[in-house]
Amino acid sequence: MKILTRFIVIASGKGGVGKTTTAINLGVALSEFGKSVILVDANLNTPNVGLHLGTPIVPITLHDALKGKRSILDAAYLHPSGLHVIPSRISIDELNSVNPERMSIVIPQLHGTTDVVILDGAAGLGLETQAAMRVADEMLVVTNPEIPAVTDALKVIKVAEKAGCHVTGIILNRIRNDDFEMSVENVERILERPVLIAIPDDHNVRKALVLKHPVVYTHPKASSSQHFKKLAANLLGERYDMQLEKNENSSMFVKVLRKLGLR
Repeated sequence: MKILTRFIVIASGKGGVGKTTTAINLGVALSEFGKSVILVDANLNTPNVGLHLGTPIVPITLHDALKGKRSILDAAYLHPSGLHVIPSRISIDELNSVNPERMSIVIPQLHGTTDVVILDGAAGLGLETQAAMRVADEMLVVTNPEIPAVTDALKVIKVAEKAGCHVTGIILNRIRNDDFEMSVENVERILERPVLIAIPDDHNVRKALVLKHPVVYTHPKASSSQHFKKLAANLLGERYDMQLEKNENSSMFVKVLRKLGLR
């Protein structure tokens, strides 16, 4: 029986809001619910997925598939977390070397090969972002609870509507619960879309980045990890009760430090 693949693009109106971190950790969280997931770095000119996961340079990338040199599945690499990743090439020589519109030919080749394809789109409203929107079934918009980020998120939503890409909802990232950030209600009112999850600002995310692994993998019970899992459950229509970590010694981060003799 052929798999009915779900294509989700992760977008943001501006850089620096945690879009790539969200794409990676959502992918790992979905895989923990038993789904096979392929994460595609659809940011062709400034890709970051490989940098986040410690594989910045690999022999075959999405660029090779878009150029017709290799199959897109040849560019898929398995991360220890169980997530399959298709990175883009980070070399400056590859800037503007491929036509983003080729994604409409290459990305659909993943139909039937996996349960979920997550596209980590480029930030902003460029051609890469619009091309990713056109091949996706739905879009999740990542933003911070600040006026500039939310305003740019609104622009992305409007462009997605014109491209015929359904905007499932908003992911509010780096929540600090201070007096200076926008409330969930205000964000929903401006963007006219539901906030699916509000992910707390968590120092464990930065720790995981140093280890070049997703926080869901290194710190499974950290607050951010639990929220990513809750988001995954929401998207799958499943129930998930968050269990926040109380003891840092149970985290993968400490286990890695011990193996290195650093703790």
